[in-house]
Amino acid sequence: HHGQLPLNLTGPAVSLASRPPAPAAINPWDVMLCVSGTAIACENAIVVAIICYSPTLRTPMFVLVGSLATADLLAGLGLILNFVFQYVIRSETVSLLTVGFLVASFAASVSSLLAITVDRYLSLYNALTYYSERTVLCIHTMLVGTWGVSLCLGLLPVLGWNCLHDRSACSVVRPLTKSNVTLLSASFFLIFIIMLHLYIEICKIVCRHAHQIALQQHFLTASHYVATKKGVSTLAIILGTFGASWLPFAIYCVVGDPDYPSVYTYATLLPATYNSMINPIIYAYRNQEIQRSMWVLFCGCFQSKVSFRSRSPSDV
Repeated sequence: HHGQLPLNLTGPAVSLASRPPAPAAINPWDVMLCVSGTAIACENAIVVAIICYSPTLRTPMFVLVGSLATADLLAGLGLILNFVFQYVIRSETVSLLTVGFLVASFAASVSSLLAITVDRYLSLYNALTYYSERTVLCIHTMLVGTWGVSLCLGLLPVLGWNCLHDRSACSVVRPLTKSNVTLLSASFFLIFIIMLHLYIEICKIVCRHAHQIALQQHFLTASHYVATKKGVSTLAIILGTFGASWLPFAIYCVVGDPDYPSVYTYATLLPATYNSMINPIIYAYRNQEIQRSMWVLFCGCFQSKVSFRSRSPSDV
């Protein structure tokens, strides 16, 4: 018998034995998912530590980046725990808890990306009123909604929406049901469409601003052209990376059948985890303030005179 697959992904050769299960042979795909989870956890733990450590990083944008990093950190830990429990503690209860944890974490990650996109749009569309109490309230509302909805989605399989007692209802990701993964996929497609629409609007605003500057100066300078092109290219990279990572898995969850070889699920799930590995690079490590705070965080132990903690409250 084959060993239990991650998230209990089922293939045609998987079966349950009545006798005590033999030690499962380690699946290379499971190892890759665990390695991916480890990299995700380490990368995002650094981002979370930097944002928590640096009092200057308290703006709405960095709060949302911190939410994204926290969600990705939990997702990475979930992949590691799934690997450990899969080969150490083989229990349906643990399996449900692990799957629910991963669903909630990845849902929070995708929702946080949407929240960051909305924030970027508002910062351009309402530039004059962006730094106001209304914006802070909007950010907090988005955060509560993001984590509230994600937690509910993660609790669904734990509270009974699973196929442990009806294998005909199983999806390509056992013990999630077909209707459950269809709901998750539909939610992803909706978020992707909203993000696509917002990024198109952002590109229009950026190009319009560049055109207005050109009219004021009577010509479009090379620096303005380069900046505009770079901004649009960055947005395309962000959206392209997000879509390339998650679309294959979301589509396969809808069209796939649990009788298909489990390698198909692995091959689409693994790239989806890479999005959580790329997020801190796109949204955190490329930011100069994050880079500066990272330098202080890691070098402050050796250069005690350089520390954010000595700053006054007015700098927060």
